[in-house]
Amino acid sequence: MIQVYTGNGKGKTTAALGLALRARGHGLKVIIIQFMKGSREYGEVKAAERFGIELHQFGLESFVKKGDPSAEDLRLAREGFEFAKKTLAEGDFDIVILDEINVAADYGLIETGEVLTLVEKAPPEIELILTGRYAAPEIIDAADLVTEMKEVKHPYSKGIPARMGIDF
Repeated sequence: MIQVYTGNGKGKTTAALGLALRARGHGLKVIIIQFMKGSREYGEVKAAERFGIELHQFGLESFVKKGDPSAEDLRLAREGFEFAKKTLAEGDFDIVILDEINVAADYGLIETGEVLTLVEKAPPEIELILTGRYAAPEIIDAADLVTEMKEVKHPYSKGIPARMGIDF
């Protein structure tokens, strides 16, 4: 199935990671391909290693400027997308998580049409999860399961910074 976790609330990557952990508990092979993320300090990077989840990052440690991505942002997103296509084509994993791919498409790092083609051509035996805000309507239409995280209240609005082990 194709799953999409989107919306402006916290928890999209966390939900995908929970699914990855559950799948590993049942012996399934999981790969996480992260777009627009390049820090090895994220807790999921460390945990993935411990739980036998393959994780690859295709991004810089800095934020991407919407409407004005750097050449390196574009190059890394393209490299990640090509890696995702190859991974799906090879079929070595039961679950493929494309973390923040919706944002990468919204920011123009990857064409939404390319993502839609990837979704449509995904092997039916592979569970494909796409995370990130701003999921395009055509991606939502193509998905089997869509969960929208809605922010009701967030500590960032009070100036509370991200907390290690909770937010990253």
